[in-house]
Amino acid sequence: MVNQICGALPGTRASDPTTELDSWKVGEKMFVCFGERIDGFAAKTDSVETAQMLIDAGAATKAPYFHKSWVLVPMDAGEDEMRHRIQTSYDIIVKSLPKKLQATLDQA
Repeated sequence: MVNQICGALPGTRASDPTTELDSWKVGEKMFVCFGERIDGFAAKTDSVETAQMLIDAGAATKAPYFHKSWVLVPMDAGEDEMRHRIQTSYDIIVKSLPKKLQATLDQA
């Protein structure tokens, strides 16, 4: 499911680093990461506070190995929740890209 959602977003590519973790990138920046070493997928939130709110609400847990603004979403989360978390992470990363690169994504 994660691969299907990520692959449908403009300008994304799967990246298989030399570690045991797989990731999805846009503009060479990671927006989702998952693999055997973590139980779920890691996604970026807009702030440490938002991440903590999701953790407190039980919608996610702390993403190991990542900054506190990232959360770990369980793979058995509902499809809508997965799509929302992945889309939010993607949008945050896209906004951090140079405007020229962002423009090319809109055309993809």
